[in-house]
Amino acid sequence: MAAFEELPEGCIATILSRTTPLDAGRLSLISKTFRSAADSDAVWDQFLPSDPNFIDSIISHSPSLANIQTKKALYLALSDRPIIIDNGKKSFQLDRKSGKKCIMLAARSFAITWGDDERYWNWIAMPESRFPEVAKLNHVWWLEIRGMINTLALSANTQYGAYLVFKMIDPSGFENLPVDLSVGVEGGNNNTKIVCLDSNVEPMWHIAGRRNRDWNRHMRRLQDRVVGLPRPNIRSDEWLEIEMGEFFNSSLEHEEVHMSVIETKAGQLKYNFFVEGIEIRPK
Repeated sequence: MAAFEELPEGCIATILSRTTPLDAGRLSLISKTFRSAADSDAVWDQFLPSDPNFIDSIISHSPSLANIQTKKALYLALSDRPIIIDNGKKSFQLDRKSGKKCIMLAARSFAITWGDDERYWNWIAMPESRFPEVAKLNHVWWLEIRGMINTLALSANTQYGAYLVFKMIDPSGFENLPVDLSVGVEGGNNNTKIVCLDSNVEPMWHIAGRRNRDWNRHMRRLQDRVVGLPRPNIRSDEWLEIEMGEFFNSSLEHEEVHMSVIETKAGQLKYNFFVEGIEIRPK
């Protein structure tokens, strides 16, 4: 390592710029020279998205970013919190460890069956949401939500996961219900997984007595439908999320990734399901 420290700072900066933001932070601890090189604009400019027009567009949605003096500070600001873009239909953020793009599609960008009929869905503001509005399910039997993102909005040569972000407040109809989640690149394979969106894993209570045997048998059959299925986790922002699937964004080609949430077979009434969006982030 001593041999590296004897290199000019510019050479060290060039080497660090070919690593990752996480590696640059770790290597900055080696010496003052490494720290100075690791903090330089030459390094952090390589970690930012390469299209300057894209960066300018992001800054236009958050004017305070224009006052940031260094590339490192700009990178940290872009990875610190999501920035709302596309008229409130998307948010953008950098993954702090890798510098890859993270995008969340707002529910308002989705095609939701009966989503514009207030008998079935409402669009409401929730203070805990990053977006101006979320979709609230009033009641439906037929649940069908579809979203799409163009791969040009994402980082190339990156494995991505898609995550449904939602809440349940006094819900009904989801407790023993398998739901199909699907992710696939248009023209390619569609990967579908079956999940249970209810985060409560406690079995429903048992009613004692001979007369209730049929009821208990029926409830066990319902519960068996979701035994072992993936269930959502609580995020740091207190929303629930569940992985819908993953895909590899191989290049800068123009491709569309389609995602869906579908339950149309059970004939079961569902309500009080709040959809914030679908987050697409590096795996």
